[in-house]
Amino acid sequence: MKRLIQISAPLILAIALIACNQSSDYDSREVQEVNPAAEGFNLESSDAKAIAVADEVMEAMGGREAWDGTRYVCWEFFGRDALIWDKWENRVRIDWSNGVTGIADINTGEGRFYANGVEFTEPDTVAFFANRAKRTWINHSYWLVMPYKLKDSGVTLKYVGEDTTQAGAIADKLMLTFEEVGVTPDNRYEVWVDKESRLVTQWAHYSNFADTVPRFTLPWEDYNKHGEIMLSSSRGRPKMENVMVFDELPESVFTSPEKPELSPAGTE
Repeated sequence: MKRLIQISAPLILAIALIACNQSSDYDSREVQEVNPAAEGFNLESSDAKAIAVADEVMEAMGGREAWDGTRYVCWEFFGRDALIWDKWENRVRIDWSNGVTGIADINTGEGRFYANGVEFTEPDTVAFFANRAKRTWINHSYWLVMPYKLKDSGVTLKYVGEDTTQAGAIADKLMLTFEEVGVTPDNRYEVWVDKESRLVTQWAHYSNFADTVPRFTLPWEDYNKHGEIMLSSSRGRPKMENVMVFDELPESVFTSPEKPELSPAGTE
């Protein structure tokens, strides 16, 4: 009888381990279905722990369904450029602080550009502002919605460990590196995720992934619910203004050079 027990115990342990692994695999698949990575996300080189934290951030920000269901996001980039982003149609309206207005396709970069209501038609000028529009949107939107892009195309996500923010809170620290995406693929970011809220509360930017000293380290503060999602408007002293989310906007926003007057009625 003792021999039977000795033989069975390892077998029972093996069965238990297989069952646990199967459960873990199922849970992992379920999470990926709830918050699937963008095509081109470096899943193979990213850490499972980092991916799990990124999924928790998405949930804390309102969830993937709410993010995908949000159409128009509007904000002023530190009191300068005003942007209206149509997420569903991949287009953006930018009213730059120098008085130029651009309405551009984010994917192609093509668009129409105006100064004082008069459209630019000279090909080199149009090409210049088309390039500027895409670069402006890439930079300015990342400062606002980066937590939603932790599993974006071209991203490799690593879990660094626990660390303390400048405000003295313990957080899970992630590292993002990039490959062949955006206009500055050599950048590196470190992101602090609060242990309790699971919101991003700080980030650090490195101009080159090999740099040892960040170009800046800034807090993510002043979270508010806009529509069904959470957005942070403060990076310490600099602050995004007129952050708004809308389900509907008139088509003239993306056809007329006249700057629209938007009411914050679409936000909470």
